[in-house]
Amino acid sequence: MSEHALRAEKLDAGDELAALRDRFVLDDVVYLDGNSLGALPVHVPALVDDVVRRQWGELRIRSWQESGWWTAPERIGDRIATLVGAAPGQIVVGDSTSVNVFKALVAAVRMAGEDRDEILVDATAFPSDTYIAESAARLTGRALRPVIPSDVPGVLSGRTAAVLLNHVDYRTGRLHDLPALTAAVRAAGAVSVWDLCHSAGALPVGLDEHGVDLAIGCTYKYLNGGPGSPAYLYVRTGLQDRFDSPLPGWNSHAEPFGMRPAYAPAPGALHGRVGTPDILSMLALEAALEVWDGVSMDAVRAKSLALTDFFLECVTAYAPPGTVESLTPEAHAERGSQVALRCPTAVDVMPRLIERGVVGDFRHPDLLRFGFTPLYVGFADTERAARVLGEVLG
Repeated sequence: MSEHALRAEKLDAGDELAALRDRFVLDDVVYLDGNSLGALPVHVPALVDDVVRRQWGELRIRSWQESGWWTAPERIGDRIATLVGAAPGQIVVGDSTSVNVFKALVAAVRMAGEDRDEILVDATAFPSDTYIAESAARLTGRALRPVIPSDVPGVLSGRTAAVLLNHVDYRTGRLHDLPALTAAVRAAGAVSVWDLCHSAGALPVGLDEHGVDLAIGCTYKYLNGGPGSPAYLYVRTGLQDRFDSPLPGWNSHAEPFGMRPAYAPAPGALHGRVGTPDILSMLALEAALEVWDGVSMDAVRAKSLALTDFFLECVTAYAPPGTVESLTPEAHAERGSQVALRCPTAVDVMPRLIERGVVGDFRHPDLLRFGFTPLYVGFADTERAARVLGEVLG
């Protein structure tokens, strides 16, 4: 057994989160694609079966009240709030990430005022964020300006209405400085909007602590909510009375069953609701979130950094020189929970890794991405992944 394999065994023996692995369906693979789709928690199928057979099949319409369907968006929102550092009453679950980006960005521009005519958007953002930002700019008559996150403080001005940033770069795993950038946006009188898709469930976020205005995120990555599980919208308490959603659906009306011809928004986070909640996937998400009971986000972050450190060390030891190059920052303060390796043959390498039980993903044109989900990825998994990568590259 190699030195790194022996070290992995010792690290796993001292891992306080190691027991959580049994809460997921993993088979005999090293699953390093949780930054795209989280693994299935073992108890979720039984819950979904109950939702379909009993709540829908037997109780039918009664389940809106008796099974708690009606209050699910805000109830599950409060559960997510504990993972991103937010007090209850500020997060509502529903719709897709893109829809929530649209709601948040248009509302941010409206709150900023007519005299602010520019939107800043993360130039490294996931494409959907940019597409939505372009549409929001056209609809609100604002100019759109793509900016590298680190350059934001230098380009903020009295013209800036809103700033849309990704907390973690989906390609490289770079973690951007949310506290400092949020403070800079606030000092400029603009509204901050953060995309947490690649950070929620992987590291502490501190939405309330750092004064974030609006945030959105998906739930199918590190939160393990399942394919297409609903996204969420965070609206800071102090802004909720001013939050003017561009999608005022019946479900966010103060009297949703009053069928009033004029719209009157529901109070608080409920204002972020739109249409009828997608109950099946929403309740699957609620069940999946149970795996977080008793889990410390600080412990998750500590293990995440240890795993990615160890992986980079093992890759250096196992991969032939010059075959891969890490694009993920070495500094912990700048690293999310994934490692991105540039590899000229990445498009061929990833399928070969998957064939050998190491599941990551490929991003055009030459990136191998490996997501480290601390709830179910161990150090032996990490050593095995790097060793197999070295063998494939060799």
